[in-house]
Amino acid sequence: MSSEHLLEVLNPATEEVVAAVAGASPADVDAAVTHAARAQRVWAALAPGDRARLLRRFAATVDQHLEELARLEVREAGHLIGNARWEAGNVRDLLDYAAGGVERLTGRQIPVPGGLNVTILEPLGVVGVIAPWNFPLPIAAWGTA
Repeated sequence: MSSEHLLEVLNPATEEVVAAVAGASPADVDAAVTHAARAQRVWAALAPGDRARLLRRFAATVDQHLEELARLEVREAGHLIGNARWEAGNVRDLLDYAAGGVERLTGRQIPVPGGLNVTILEPLGVVGVIAPWNFPLPIAAWGTA
């Protein structure tokens, strides 16, 4: 990431600088997408059960850090602590739900003239998610899990 342009993250309640993060140049974005595309091929090649296991491990890690994530959400987005705890818990729950998708990978069969139309569910690939201020943790998880 480009260190030429630092972006300050402000606590909206106090205007305190929470962090300074490097802005991304177009070249940084291209490099990140290239890296993510390589990683996605590895992810997609994993057995569905292995992807589920890794998502559940991620969910457990989020669960271990719920309070820390909630407090960061309060400082970064100005949310009330109760709402922020719900958001962090929602991320954990969504990861667990996505992991359970392996048990629901039945596909869909639709009779069509001369045969069968079959839908197979598989990882989408690289996605870009813009997480707005109102629910940054859940929206990032909704777009990626």
